Amino acid sequence: MSETLLNAGKEKFYRKIVIIISIAIPAAVAFLIFVPQTGNLGSFDVSAFPAINATLNSLTTLCLIAALVAVKNKNIVVHRTFMSTAFVLSACFLVLYVLYHFQGQSTRYGDTNHDGLVSEIEKTAAGSMRLVYFVILISHIVLAAICLPFILFSFYYSLSGQIEKHRKLVKFSFPIWLFVAISGVVVYFLISPFYPF
Repeated sequence: MSETLLNAGKEKFYRKIVIIISIAIPAAVAFLIFVPQTGNLGSFDVSAFPAINATLNSLTTLCLIAALVAVKNKNIVVHRTFMSTAFVLSACFLVLYVLYHFQGQSTRYGDTNHDGLVSEIEKTAAGSMRLVYFVILISHIVLAAICLPFILFSFYYSLSGQIEKHRKLVKFSFPIWLFVAISGVVVYFLISPFYPF
């Protein structure tokens, strides 16, 4: 069997893995958001996770920017280091995000009395910022789900030495990943006044 066929078989295998991960992660996150599993881990306290996740997103943002500067200066080793660090930070974010939504109580924007409902009075008090919050949140979630397979393929192409494919893909995936990281921090600061802890 030729090396080209072996590479094609390997490529097909990795494509399947990326597609499975790209479907499984958003599906799990959607399930946890829409069907809360609050308290399944007993008294395990996840109240610090939103702040930790905002920190992880901030660090991811810095790594992405540093990686961009490095690649523009043709410093590929530094670029790879920052991109790998951003990838690990985002993976840590995902684990903590899933744990938080598995264990923690859902927080609603504007819910000042922490009863899990947003009354008309609370909606009025939140004003137009409630709409701003939801626009940022929805774009953050949708783009995170859309971007995931492109990020995974970008890493695969880089690690497998397919640099032209990598370059073409990151022109699309990099700005979206950067937006997702930044908007994650913005979402945290917007919702943080309504956390019950």
